[in-house]
Amino acid sequence: MPLLELQHLKKYYATQKAVDDISFSIEQGSIFGLLGPNGAGKTTLLRMITGIFFQDEGNIIFDGRKFDPVNDIINIGYMPEERGLYKKMKIGEQALYLAQLKGLSKSDAMEKIKYWFTKLEMQSWWNKKVEDLSKGMSQKLQFVTTVLHEPKLIILDEPFSGLDPLNANLIKDEIYGLAQRGSTIIFSTHRMEQVEEICDHIVLVNLGKKILDGTVQNIKQDFKENKFSIQLNTLPETIQSPAFDLVEKTKKGLVVKIKEGYKSNDVLQYFMQQQYVIESFHEILPSLNEIFIREVEGTHVATRAFQAVNQ
Repeated sequence: MPLLELQHLKKYYATQKAVDDISFSIEQGSIFGLLGPNGAGKTTLLRMITGIFFQDEGNIIFDGRKFDPVNDIINIGYMPEERGLYKKMKIGEQALYLAQLKGLSKSDAMEKIKYWFTKLEMQSWWNKKVEDLSKGMSQKLQFVTTVLHEPKLIILDEPFSGLDPLNANLIKDEIYGLAQRGSTIIFSTHRMEQVEEICDHIVLVNLGKKILDGTVQNIKQDFKENKFSIQLNTLPETIQSPAFDLVEKTKKGLVVKIKEGYKSNDVLQYFMQQQYVIESFHEILPSLNEIFIREVEGTHVATRAFQAVNQ
């Protein structure tokens, strides 16, 4: 059963449709990517999911029933892109205060803070002030205060911002661990390579509308172009085959595009008949970054064309 369902959500402002009839669901225990360019409507969606904004139309179903911001917010952890920490407050006191706001007793909060501070190597930070932390250190603290009350839904907006590779891997491992223990995670970022690595399922929004929805693997399959990389013992001078076109020669081999009606075996057969030794052969799937750019640019072109026709 999905932990979260958005049903035909709409949120309009005076000059724009920030969210325009968006629906999708998020399965419990999944890591879900919410993607889109600046101004696409992501932040408005997240603020409706957390009860900061109310939708103009549509429903939010949380854990099998209509979302109640007052009572359900305790089951949500939200780490916004912008910092939400008190700069003058000591780190230990701040973590304790925020944990108690989320319903933990002082003793439970202390136990969980010590667990997370030890795990993320923050034990010596207790008496430091937030204003004395680097961006990466404050990011780790904000992550801890988001997850330590073990919410059912965790929303992470650019969680790796400011982190060095070592600490980014540390946080990434904890994200996997949280999902394995049953938390559902919404992951929002502009870093498509992180989405490919981490997320099970994604939704891409642009100009307030949903334009892609599916698993990472299925979306990449939907956008493939029948391109293959082939590495040979030596590169041919010329290639003439009805089965494929040569797209590119590289130092390591060739990139070919198979024509309609032909299969990958036809490519292999061609080079085997030419007495080449095939060292590697694999399909080239588009990256999420390529798909993101193609779909967002396509949406903008279609919108401008519509506006021109209707002027």
